[in-house]
Amino acid sequence: MKNKKVLAWIILITLSLVWGSSFILMKRGLQAYSSDEVAALRISIAFLFLSPLLLKYHKIDLKKYWKGLVLMGVFGNLIPAFLFTKAETQISSSLTGMLNALTPIFTILVALAWLKIKPTSLKIMGVIIGFIAAVCLMLFNESGQVSNNILFSLLVVGATFCYAISINAIKHYLLSLNSITTTVWAFCFTGPIAIIYLFGFTNFTTHFSQHPTAISSLGYVCILAIVGTALSVIIYNNLIKLSGATFASSCTYLIPIVAVLWGLFDGETINSIQIISILVIILSVYLINKPQKFVS
Repeated sequence: MKNKKVLAWIILITLSLVWGSSFILMKRGLQAYSSDEVAALRISIAFLFLSPLLLKYHKIDLKKYWKGLVLMGVFGNLIPAFLFTKAETQISSSLTGMLNALTPIFTILVALAWLKIKPTSLKIMGVIIGFIAAVCLMLFNESGQVSNNILFSLLVVGATFCYAISINAIKHYLLSLNSITTTVWAFCFTGPIAIIYLFGFTNFTTHFSQHPTAISSLGYVCILAIVGTALSVIIYNNLIKLSGATFASSCTYLIPIVAVLWGLFDGETINSIQIISILVIILSVYLINKPQKFVS
């Protein structure tokens, strides 16, 4: 039991470092490609990277698992990929990483709605102060002035809600599948869609052939897709099955810190309001995750 707990924490910290770096990788990809192209590339490359594994993990009862796989693929990867990159066209990568900390808050809300149980007052308080802090993050920009890009911040909020649906779907529908099979098949539902969209409805080929940073930007997206998406999703699925949905979503304790450090390294600025807000969100996540019995 102790070794299992230690392993869970090691995976959690590793994923936090990897996913905390994903926001700066998106930013680098956006130097040459549009937000839709970066998102479609991310899903397409991850799918192509994972597809050879179908040779070994092709046997599956789709009638039993299709619902969970679709929910995971669409809400855990496809939709968030587009929402995050679109948001980063107008807001900083560090702010995007900070808002990503809402994931465990939505995770517990979705779980409560799914299981139809009443939360304790402590968890309710955690949710409330978390959302208040998130509103502060969205309202004020890096200069401390009222932001004009609230709608783009809301795209990140929408992405975290999608993550919450996916996390609970994995826990509810896919626990009996191994993580590699789950991930490979989830991308089988979304990968072909992303490839068709990339080559049929974007200017990717034009940007690839003409933009001066096309190759380097593609390299950053490849890292994002292979390390930050394909491999990390497999590991994350293992973490959910190992420790539960709420603990797994708690990697957002460290993700904002990593994202902010990358943002500062890249010349972005943050203000005291944003620092206080993200600390309050982390506090709210702690309150939500604090072991306590639910009230029936």
